[in-house]
Amino acid sequence: MDILRIVLTIIFVIDCIALSAIILLQEGKSAGLGTISGAADTYWGQNKGRSMEGALVKATRVIAILFMVLAVVLNLSVFK
Repeated sequence: MDILRIVLTIIFVIDCIALSAIILLQEGKSAGLGTISGAADTYWGQNKGRSMEGALVKATRVIAILFMVLAVVLNLSVFK
């Protein structure tokens, strides 16, 4: 069980670093202020889910879920 804990801890640390990097790569919500003037109807506004921005949002969700699952698993009494 000790080896499993070490492997999960290493994965957890890598996940933490990846989550921090992906969050920092994302654009701020204040960049969407062009929607007031109708700029959201552009090609990029309509296809946001298929762009790099959409991919970063999806990756953030997956990595955040992995972060939470690993945090719970590592705190189980099985590893103590």
